[in-house]
Parts: sequence; C-alpha cells; structure tokens
Amino acid sequence: MARTEDHPGELAAPEPVRLLAIRDTPLSVDEVFTAVGDDAAGGTVLFVGTVRDHDGGADVAGLGYSAHPSAEAELRRVAEKVAADFPVRALAAVHRVGELTVGDLAVVVAVSCPHRAEAFEACRRLIDDLKREVPLWKHQRFSDGTEEWVGA
Repeated sequence: MARTEDHPGELAAPEPVRLLAIRDTPLSVDEVFTAVGDDAAGGTVLFVGTVRDHDGGADVAGLGYSAHPSAEAELRRVAEKVAADFPVRALAAVHRVGELTVGDLAVVVAVSCPHRAEAFEACRRLIDDLKREVPLWKHQRFSDGTEEWVGA
C-alpha cells in the first residue's frame, strides 16, 4: 500500500479497480471474489454470467465471443466511472472471448463497498455498462443449425 503525499505516515487507500481482463481462458469466480476483498467493505456483490441452453425460444448449441482491440481500454473506462460514482472499495471484471459451451462462465464482475445497498447498485451498473459499452460481440449457434450475432 502506498503512502499519501500529504501525510507521509498515513497509508493511501488501495486502487479500487483491482482486476480487469478480457481472456480466452476459463474464468474463475474465486479469483474475482478474492480481488475485491477489502476489510473496509461491509458488502460485496458478485455477478456471474453463464452460457445458457436457450435464447429467444431456440436451443443454444454454443457460442463465441469476440472483442474489438479497444475492449480492455473501454472496460477500464467503464470500471473507473463506476468506481468514481459509488463508494467502491474494490472492483473487478473479467470477460471471456473465444468458443464457449453451455454452462461456461462468460463474465464475472464484483464490487465491494462499505454497505450492501451501494454494492448491489454499483455491481448492477458495472455489468449493465459493460454489456452496453464495451465492444464485445456474441455469435450464437443454435441446435437447429441457425446462428445470430448479438451486439454486433
């Protein structure tokens, strides 16, 4: 932990954005949960998005996620905005790219705050803004042979 410039004997609060990544390897709930551990946080909210077996009434056989080269920078922008808008002690977000199957983890985000209400609100904003603003695209393949792009 860094010392503050104004008070050299006082420890500065750690950076609230602790883990951000877009990965082509399986995600870990434990890694994200551990990243947002903070003794000053009374509430931690974790969201896990998984590949479901259906969408829009069709059976999903699998899907692939792809990301624009700017996706990690946009993820950081979204995370820093959430950290600035809420009393976030710690924040983490990881999203998977590549080919996924039903049951795989696609996204894991977590936020810890002093109180539960603000942790829920900040986590909800984080996942909603990530899905809306970070350039990630989902290519769904259905068991009937059809396919669709989502978010493209």
